[in-house]
Amino acid sequence: MKVPPLDTVASKVAALLTFSNGGDLLPPGLLLRWAMQHTFVPRNCLIISLVLALSHFAPAQNKELTADESIPIPKVEFDAQGELKMTASPNSSPNDFDFLVGKWKMHNRHLDKRLANCRDWTEFDSSDVNTKILNGAADMDTFSTMQFPGMGGKLFEGLTLRLFDPKTRLWSLYWIASNTGKIDPPVVGSFDQNGVGHFFGKDTLNGKPILVVFRWDARNKERPVWGQAFSPDNGKTWEWNFFNVSERPKE
Repeated sequence: MKVPPLDTVASKVAALLTFSNGGDLLPPGLLLRWAMQHTFVPRNCLIISLVLALSHFAPAQNKELTADESIPIPKVEFDAQGELKMTASPNSSPNDFDFLVGKWKMHNRHLDKRLANCRDWTEFDSSDVNTKILNGAADMDTFSTMQFPGMGGKLFEGLTLRLFDPKTRLWSLYWIASNTGKIDPPVVGSFDQNGVGHFFGKDTLNGKPILVVFRWDARNKERPVWGQAFSPDNGKTWEWNFFNVSERPKE
């Protein structure tokens, strides 16, 4: 018996699998039994075809929620005391975060374990409200979700306070999480002329010193992307562990 190409079988099976169940994908166990009853393909070929068919339904990875390799993390420098040396970009301005003012809905991607060679991520949704405060010298937002990893469905909120220093023209970003009640050490930096900002700071993870970087990619101010990475070796290597992309909610 002549067997049709596997990719042809897979595409036909994928279509039949959803049509036969009113548009919903059948459970895997039922898929094989159903296909064996309704097709004339050898069992081994059928199994391979089913794997290919199921790949049609696998969710595509949102590229916005991965590290953009076209934007390198700037090299960090230290002074004689071992503190980070930060210099503002020429265009740094107290209006740099104005694009965030208002309400947002966010989709997040969160690495399950940090600096532990983990490859498992959790995605979830959240909302955010941003306002300018202190006569325009600062910016503040509140992040809210019932889906934060490890919270068991309880409400998680985070507050970000952003302060602009008119002398150094650097922004300092402070994060406070509702489940800790503590202010994290600030990350400090500025935006470049392209609308991408990198903000660096020192912190600890499991008692060990690390560097932290926040990246704000505001090249598209209607869909800004935020990311966070940790370095265990003073910036020689970085591991991205958190991303979110924002868009305006439909009223």
